[in-house]
Amino acid sequence: MTGAPASAAGGSGATPAPRGGKLGAAAVNQAGLWNIANILTMVRLLLVPGFVLLLLHDGGYDPVWRAFAWAAFAVAMITDLFDGHLARAYNLVTDFGKIADPIADKAIMGAALICLSALGDLPWWITSVILFREIGITLMRFWVIRHAVIPASRGGKLKTLAQGTAAGMYVLALTGPLATLRFWVMMAAVVLTVVTGLDYVRQAVVLRRKGLAAERAAALEAVVAAAEAVRPESAPVVAVVSADTGTVGAEGVPGAVDAEAGEGTGTSEGVVEPVAGARGATETDR
Repeated sequence: MTGAPASAAGGSGATPAPRGGKLGAAAVNQAGLWNIANILTMVRLLLVPGFVLLLLHDGGYDPVWRAFAWAAFAVAMITDLFDGHLARAYNLVTDFGKIADPIADKAIMGAALICLSALGDLPWWITSVILFREIGITLMRFWVIRHAVIPASRGGKLKTLAQGTAAGMYVLALTGPLATLRFWVMMAAVVLTVVTGLDYVRQAVVLRRKGLAAERAAALEAVVAAAEAVRPESAPVVAVVSADTGTVGAEGVPGAVDAEAGEGTGTSEGVVEPVAGARGATETDR
């Protein structure tokens, strides 16, 4: 989630509801912290400890309690789909959402993987690969967020779907062919996790380079503008006393006329007084 809430700039923060929008009037008018997208994100965060308790209840091997845990996990994954869509569609983006949303996503998935590996249902190397990628990409998003936002790709969305499906199948107490199927679904999720992770790294490097180049160009333009603002419009005026004529002239002033011709350079009457002691002084002064 990117951007800034309408209320950040002051005022009521309300914006006109889009025509035909079912939730437009209700959602857009509350584009502060307590909007529907952020509420769904907070619900997902609160579901994490509940999911863990349900999954690990009675040793973690009771099919009934694991079914309850699967229900909590499914609700969390569904809210993940809706909060981002609502935030983008109705301009409900906030700084809280930009930080809390990825944390909530990784929290529910990380809790499921760690618990499943602790119960012996899922190999630890799978959990390690997925968590390393998810945490690394999240940190990298914050690394480049000052320059740009890495958009979610189709591969990333497919990866999230594959991870959620595979983890959900592992949460359920499946046996037989379904247990074999969930293993291959998890393998597909691992492959998508690695491939999309490498693609996000490439995007992050490109976006950061472009952002730094834009910052340098903006800084250079600011320096040039500042130099032009303080540059004088004309050359400085320099007064010069002629040793031959004893008159005062001006250099560096366009259109200035020499005082010997009887026209001054800065007086309204065009009269320049002779300098005493100069060669051009009058006989009386001598």
